[in-house]
Amino acid sequence: MSAPSVRTPPGASPFTLVAARVVTCDESRATAGNALGALEPGAVTIADGKIAWIGPPEARDPNVPVTDVGGAVVTPGLIDAHTHLAWAGSRHGEYAVRMAGGDYEAIAKAGGGIVSTFRAVADTSPEALVELLRARLLRAAQLGVTTCEVKSGYGLLPEHELKQLRAIAACTNRPELPAVVPTFLALHALPPEARADRGGYVRRVVEELLPRVREENLAAFVDAYLDASAFQIDEGRALGEKARALGFHLRLHVGQFADIGGAELAAELGAHSVDHLEQVSGAGIAALARAGTHAVLLPIASFTLKQAPPPVAKLRAAGVPLVVASDANPGTAPTESLPLALALGVRNYDLTPEEAILGATRWAARSLDLPQRGALRRGAQADLVVWDLPHEHAIVQPWGTPRTRLVLRDGAPIFGRLSL
Repeated sequence: MSAPSVRTPPGASPFTLVAARVVTCDESRATAGNALGALEPGAVTIADGKIAWIGPPEARDPNVPVTDVGGAVVTPGLIDAHTHLAWAGSRHGEYAVRMAGGDYEAIAKAGGGIVSTFRAVADTSPEALVELLRARLLRAAQLGVTTCEVKSGYGLLPEHELKQLRAIAACTNRPELPAVVPTFLALHALPPEARADRGGYVRRVVEELLPRVREENLAAFVDAYLDASAFQIDEGRALGEKARALGFHLRLHVGQFADIGGAELAAELGAHSVDHLEQVSGAGIAALARAGTHAVLLPIASFTLKQAPPPVAKLRAAGVPLVVASDANPGTAPTESLPLALALGVRNYDLTPEEAILGATRWAARSLDLPQRGALRRGAQADLVVWDLPHEHAIVQPWGTPRTRLVLRDGAPIFGRLSL
């Protein structure tokens, strides 16, 4: 499946935004002292859903109408590169158990965790699932998100996985929502019905369900959860090789609880990203660096699970691109807030503010194969956020509330109102 289609507002007239600070995240503008390529002050001209010009305000076209947002800071729209937003039900009970010291893997083995959400998804109508996803995407937009990767993986059985993927498809090109990149999380957990025949379940997913998803064009990426108590390397390899043969890109959950060689497999298969990485070896990091695979860091999940962070300093030193995502899900990251993930990435993962912001803009876009998003530059899609904040460093403070004034996707508001 190709990237989400470009939405061009019909008949939209060009306009220019002027701000005290415009953070481009464009590497061609970056310098040693200005890693985010910020303009102070700055101006952005938008026409036909794209950025037509960017530069100092005094150099703008005087014939184009202007909106001056004063002391606000403007950034690219945030890109959430790892979410599970298409769920139903609630797991607040097990969250309370975990906060009291309960073990996540023990909860899962007792029928909680992913299987609990599987049951809720199975009992939810397709229309209700679409509405739940739509509402979550709208809340994400208020927080500055203009593109969102959304995984299936709670359906587990073919009919429910397809229901999830079709719900995601129903939200993919809706103009009032962030752009959606759909991912088929093909191997997430064993449904209770398959525990007596694990091999048969994996074969049916790989040989029957995967081609069906391709036939219906329901996903851009395929994903699998590889861990000691989840799916194993041979199962991930079988899925990944078939997915590549069918034309899918790959993302893999790797090393959340144990390092079983998932990073090496991801590099071997040419995966766009490996996500989690709380446990990864030096050999795995080296393999990721050689392959150019992105590391998607999920600090909200490790926070709620009381885990030590991934070896960020080693990933950084090896040159592995660092992405930051929310991991929005009903169990370990019950939030739609990518800014919260950025705040925890700085506080708990020792990311710099610049690394965190690039991890939710430029690097997130590249991990999702979206070359026209993630930076403010001429010709890119006009996805941007006007923050009610004086500087981009303020974005990574844990506000706990939206600080956006205006959020544009392809030049049109998905949150706030544009006054010309």
